[in-house]
Amino acid sequence: MAVQQYLLSAAGWLSAYWEALKHEFISEFKIEDIGSEIRHAILPWKEFFTVGGQSFLLTDAIIVTWIAVIPSILLWIWVASKRDRIPSGRQLLGETLVGLFISLCKNNGLNQKQSEQVAPMIGSICFFLVSCNLVSVFGISPPAKNIAFPIALALFTIIYVLFTAIRFVGIKGFWGSLIYPTKIMLPFKIIDYIIKPMSLALRLFGNVFGAFILMEFLHLIIPVVVPGIFGLWFDLADGILQAVIFSYLTALYIGEIVEGAHSAHEQQLAKIQPGA
Repeated sequence: MAVQQYLLSAAGWLSAYWEALKHEFISEFKIEDIGSEIRHAILPWKEFFTVGGQSFLLTDAIIVTWIAVIPSILLWIWVASKRDRIPSGRQLLGETLVGLFISLCKNNGLNQKQSEQVAPMIGSICFFLVSCNLVSVFGISPPAKNIAFPIALALFTIIYVLFTAIRFVGIKGFWGSLIYPTKIMLPFKIIDYIIKPMSLALRLFGNVFGAFILMEFLHLIIPVVVPGIFGLWFDLADGILQAVIFSYLTALYIGEIVEGAHSAHEQQLAKIQPGA
């Protein structure tokens, strides 16, 4: 009698389980108001908090940025913690990455010393963006989905570019790069430095935001298997690619100023010494 009651109880449990599973499976494929779902995903979470009578805005982009930067810091601490005469393992990985960033800077017109000074910042920007972009793999909205994030990063980057380039070539050299090969280029070069941060910000925002919308759409209409396949590119590969492009352009912008300053200096010498 006890065995029969146990079997009936188990059968009832299995029946209830399969009914719940079927209901959940159907609800996953049930398409409701896609527009409102995507709108809800796009809109940032925000909250005001008060400190000392002063209100501050806290958004999901700020929280995720600080969460994302932790793996990048821990990675570099872990890589740099081993220092042997003959590199191996994580030390070899770290030296390889540093060598890649130095080569990137040298390929964009910087000498060895300048490249060694710029490479740490280029690498930091790259890994910071990789960490921020890859949080979407775990279903977390990436910070670059909020337009304020790429704008702030682009402004910081262009200020760093100008400060570093002036440190390398001086004010006179920077002015020379603005008027090379002729003074007519000055207004166009100024416009270029206004467009560059806009280009950096919009490229990062457009790619990350577009990928986020597409993945949200796929999760709504085809929630099984397909989003995972597409996520290998839009969440993983594209996030890394955008970080690499941003870092590459940062090094390129510095190299353009340095090369322009050197070319302007050589042009000036040629005018002073025509036969040289």
